[in-house]
Amino acid sequence: MKIVLAPDKYKGSLTGLEFCNIVEPILKSSLNAEVIKAPLADGGDGTIEVVNYYLKGETIKIKVNNPLSKSVLASYLYSNTSKIAFIEMAEASGMKLLKPEDQNCMYTTTFGTGQLILHAINKGAKHIILGIGGSATNDCGIGMANALGYRFLDKNNNEIEAIGSELTYITKIDDSLVDERLKNIKFQIACDVTNPLYGPNGAAYVYAKQKGATEEDISYLDYGLRSFSKVLDKHFNLQTQQIQGAGAGGGMGAGTVAFLNGKLLPGIDVIKQIASFETKIKNADWIITGEGKLDVQTLSGKALSGVLSSANKNKIKVAAFCGSIDLVSEELNKMGIDYSDTIVNHASNLDDALTNTAHYLEHITKKFIVEKLK
Repeated sequence: MKIVLAPDKYKGSLTGLEFCNIVEPILKSSLNAEVIKAPLADGGDGTIEVVNYYLKGETIKIKVNNPLSKSVLASYLYSNTSKIAFIEMAEASGMKLLKPEDQNCMYTTTFGTGQLILHAINKGAKHIILGIGGSATNDCGIGMANALGYRFLDKNNNEIEAIGSELTYITKIDDSLVDERLKNIKFQIACDVTNPLYGPNGAAYVYAKQKGATEEDISYLDYGLRSFSKVLDKHFNLQTQQIQGAGAGGGMGAGTVAFLNGKLLPGIDVIKQIASFETKIKNADWIITGEGKLDVQTLSGKALSGVLSSANKNKIKVAAFCGSIDLVSEELNKMGIDYSDTIVNHASNLDDALTNTAHYLEHITKKFIVEKLK
């Protein structure tokens, strides 16, 4: 019997790897089974730990510019063996780096993210995976591009500052000083939103308010994105407004496609690729997965949805051990889940569930073995 353990985290109580380390020995001691650990993540919290489980890289820390161009220590993962770097733009260009009173995406830049990319290239990276969640910016990636040698000019050929409020003044892109090595690097962008670049569902109208912009600012930023998209389209022969996810990260989705020739992918797909997930699950009898809360959002790009798509394609049974489940059995069956149980089913209350998660996960595993595997 072959069983693959492919959980996401239980937010606030258990990491995916901890889940695997609890369930694996119980399965091995009770069954004559091959058990493979394949923890997953969807690009959100905890993703770096999961990525490094597979990359076995080192954490590189360097000083870069934060969204307001002040010095900050930021980190990324790099594997010298595979030449893969994993960078989260939030490390250099994230909301988490600014005090509430300093947050306003009219004046923030992604320049620091470009510095991280450049450093990874200098280390020898040939494949860069960039997560674009949690940004404090709305500059369409021009800050990042600026750090890599792109210059942005107004109608008088003056170079403009690479911040959101200046997008509207850009009429020309000068790429004569761009780092030549960019052409030989594979860029994959972990992106879990599908917003277009501009308009009512675009970067400014959907996300700029939570990044400190006023209603007046939002209208202005949207106009800037709309105006700059024409410059991008002309220079790179693109149709940026048609790119699904172009508005992610304050327009960073569009920027990475244009300036890096990047490919936008759901976070879970990127992690599955790093994990060689499709290879690991070949000929498996069961995949045991799990997450903190299984609900209607689960199929919207979360890790468990990625597990189910692979399992269904390969006709592998799926067991879901979750913190809680907010769906009825018919819905679970429709999703392709053959067995499910929850921590809250066994705990006396929520505090007990959160405090003794590991204990109840052991209990669920033993119960599953008795009911389904013996």
